[in-house]
Amino acid sequence: MSKVNRINKKAWDKVFRDEGKVWETPQEDMTEIVRLFKNYDVKRVLDLGCGTGRHLVYLAKRHFDVYGIDISEHGVKLSREWLKAEGLEGNLKVGDIYKKLPYRDGFFDAIISVRTLHHGKIEWIRRLVREMVRVLKPNGFIFITVNKYVPEKYIPKERRYGIEYIAPRTYVILGGREKDMPHYRFNNYLLRRTFKDFVILKFWVDSINHYCLIGRLRN
Repeated sequence: MSKVNRINKKAWDKVFRDEGKVWETPQEDMTEIVRLFKNYDVKRVLDLGCGTGRHLVYLAKRHFDVYGIDISEHGVKLSREWLKAEGLEGNLKVGDIYKKLPYRDGFFDAIISVRTLHHGKIEWIRRLVREMVRVLKPNGFIFITVNKYVPEKYIPKERRYGIEYIAPRTYVILGGREKDMPHYRFNNYLLRRTFKDFVILKFWVDSINHYCLIGRLRN
């Protein structure tokens, strides 16, 4: 594990230990995502960066076969506890999503990743996307959300802890909850190009200023 990802792991473990279920409600568009998945008979779904399990629980309640992976051991522990408390099942792993994913080729019908993929350098993200292609079935679906680029001068002062660039378009925040975590600054063009192996079915910005896309793996 790289130094940056060791910091990432330590930071997220601290967040989940200190704050527990940081996010409990699903991303605002998950009702639409579930409708799409049901229409295409999606069964097996992977949550990349599952955190404490909000989407695992949401999907498992709707009878999907859920899998999750996260770099934070404490996050995965809380996910397991939440699923168990709800009488649900899921297959969870602690792991670095920027390395080879621990799943066989063509295993998943769909992959979701909410507010996660941008926490790395672009070469890591591209490697992850290749792994997503590998583990998806033909015509498999993705639902992705990432931070929308906002120039630093437009960030409210109470949120502007300062940033330090560690690679092109990649910075770490110097304070706050996400202190020392890497962030890659996507724009519309770069995000579409990163997912060039997918037909983009829908692309939008949600209410908290994140790019969102639904894609389907090209044949």
